[in-house]
Amino acid sequence: MSTTAGAFIAGGIAACGAVTATHPFETVKIRMQLQGELQDKGHQPHHYRGPIHGVSVIVRNEGLRGIYRGIGCAYIYQILLNGCRLGFYEPMRNALSTLIFKDGKTQSLGINMFCGAASGVMGAAAGSPFFLVKTRLQSFSPFLPVGTQHRYRNALDGMTQIYRTEGVRGLYRGVGAAMIRTGFGSSVQLPTYFFAKRRLMRHLGMEEGAPLHLTSSTVSGFVVCVVMHPPDTIMSRMYNQNGNLYAGVFDCLAKTIRTEGIFAIYKGFLPHLARILPHTILTLTLAEQTNKLIRKLENRILPSTALKTV
Repeated sequence: MSTTAGAFIAGGIAACGAVTATHPFETVKIRMQLQGELQDKGHQPHHYRGPIHGVSVIVRNEGLRGIYRGIGCAYIYQILLNGCRLGFYEPMRNALSTLIFKDGKTQSLGINMFCGAASGVMGAAAGSPFFLVKTRLQSFSPFLPVGTQHRYRNALDGMTQIYRTEGVRGLYRGVGAAMIRTGFGSSVQLPTYFFAKRRLMRHLGMEEGAPLHLTSSTVSGFVVCVVMHPPDTIMSRMYNQNGNLYAGVFDCLAKTIRTEGIFAIYKGFLPHLARILPHTILTLTLAEQTNKLIRKLENRILPSTALKTV
């Protein structure tokens, strides 16, 4: 295991590699979550019908620039989120296991889920302003607009406009929804990954390597998507509003279900799955490899006494 700083760096690098490949599906997911917002079922537009259709529509009308709106913010957010999630998870889990069981190697589902959620919430809070601007950049379309439209030239312009009109509070609009959403996802992502990894090694005889990492990541990604999507939909709507539609997380949830039906909280599920499966696979698989690389660098740079304390 790398040092906490090393794991943070490895997690951030892995996440940036993953988000480059999966960002188009994230754009489609957000637009599907926002289309028909607070409109009765019979009057909802269907500009984007699924992951492939959505990507083709956006590329045809807006080009690659349209499908990659907000990518800069996505990089910063992923560094903060996954750096915290992958960087703090294992040190927290090890410390709690040592405190409770007197052995840091002891695995406990409760501790694993708590540490996963806690590390994710920290990352979500740190990166919330970037995710807010990213969401607004991705939702904007001069051709097929959905939800509230925000005209930002770029991420910096978006941050500046929000700060001038709403102050720091505006930059953290929807942070509660983001923390709930990420807490849900993080509480199951790493525990599910390591659970699947142990079971595959024990029952199927798989050994450390890319096939094991790929299979474990696939299982983890599917579970994360199922658990995280409803709060993800609420978060997208909270981020994209100007404060005039929803008073808070539960108000948004109630209005969405009352107006659009219970399945509205699963709008955009397929593009979310299309994004999160490869994203989780790439993030966790790359994290394994970058952790090894970081560890090798640390062995060369840091004194052995510093590494023994990690």
